[in-house]
Amino acid sequence: LSLGTPGVGKTTLGKELASRAGMTYINVGDMAKEGELYEGFDEEYGCPILDEDRVIDELEDKMSEGGVIVDYHGCDFFPERWFHIVFVLRTENSFLYDRLESRGYKGKKLQDNIQCEIFQTLYEEAVLSYREEIVQQLPSNTPEDLERNLDQIMQWIEQWMKDNN
Repeated sequence: LSLGTPGVGKTTLGKELASRAGMTYINVGDMAKEGELYEGFDEEYGCPILDEDRVIDELEDKMSEGGVIVDYHGCDFFPERWFHIVFVLRTENSFLYDRLESRGYKGKKLQDNIQCEIFQTLYEEAVLSYREEIVQQLPSNTPEDLERNLDQIMQWIEQWMKDNN
């Protein structure tokens, strides 16, 4: 599971990791858009509200097969049994601000996402949702960080395969 505030690099990491590890990559936001897995619209943030139960139903079969990298900003509604490890990407605010601004984020949406990162909201959510020892934070500021993270996660995957097969 790859988690983090929008703009921290989850999609870049997830797609590259899936390609290197021969795994399936699932972006929950894209999946929800394609299947219209929503239960309304949030006027304040100008975005649809995810129907979490329908997302779970949609993912259940894929997750039971294993070898899946899931990319989303939140995690508290996923079944704990789905994941062997959870990576929370963290980005310094100056980098994050520029990335979100270039995506067209502004006003409350921009400020709230920056605050979410400052207060480690998603990391804390992950630690409350999963066993603390499977939750890892990774810095995601530079291309060098990306390479280091990919190497580290690939090592983890290889070790997990040895230990569990």
